[in-house]
Amino acid sequence: MHYVIMGCGRVGATLAIELSERGHSVSIIDQDSEAFSRLPDDFSGQQVTGVGFDREALEEAGIAEAEGFAAVSSGDNSNIIAARVVRETFGVSNVVARIYDPERAAIYERFGVPTVPTVSWTTDQVMRRLIPLPAQVELRNSTADLSVYHVQVGESWLGRSIGELEDLLPLRVAFLVRGGEGVLPRYDTVIQQGDEVRVAASPTHIRRIEAVLADGPSEVTE
Repeated sequence: MHYVIMGCGRVGATLAIELSERGHSVSIIDQDSEAFSRLPDDFSGQQVTGVGFDREALEEAGIAEAEGFAAVSSGDNSNIIAARVVRETFGVSNVVARIYDPERAAIYERFGVPTVPTVSWTTDQVMRRLIPLPAQVELRNSTADLSVYHVQVGESWLGRSIGELEDLLPLRVAFLVRGGEGVLPRYDTVIQQGDEVRVAASPTHIRRIEAVLADGPSEVTE
């Protein structure tokens, strides 16, 4: 899959390297050509010198074929403008923007632009929004043999209810993060695009749960 990154600072360079090492095609945009020195000599991705929200730069980076876009430059305004251009002009829905101001980040989340404030920044958080990663343990209780996991839910689950998910799998949905706000789901709460899902489950079952969440309800076998 192809991914485009705006900003070749430490975070952007790390993302580009990790995505490339995972076998993905990567283009990285920066208006300072010297920023690309952060990339290793054997980096196989494309390096585009230009402004990350400029249409020509984005087209040169292959945004039309992109599965996802990360705006991780040092400027909040540039990152948000780029994220909106990519979503609204090029139709790429899988975008994430780095935002330094947590209050502004929450506002943009409500407009459907996933953001990561610098105060809670990690490369893993951005990667998790761009590509499928294994379930992340957020709380573990070894005595009770239960953990709370941050899991990724495939598109085939969108429009289905929390109740359907809980009836099919050995888990309980602890909470959702939707538009930057926490949601305690009901049985009939419908899973939406962009929902971040936390589930309580046994470590014994988490691999099967991950597979079914990725592939859809049809993968459930008795």
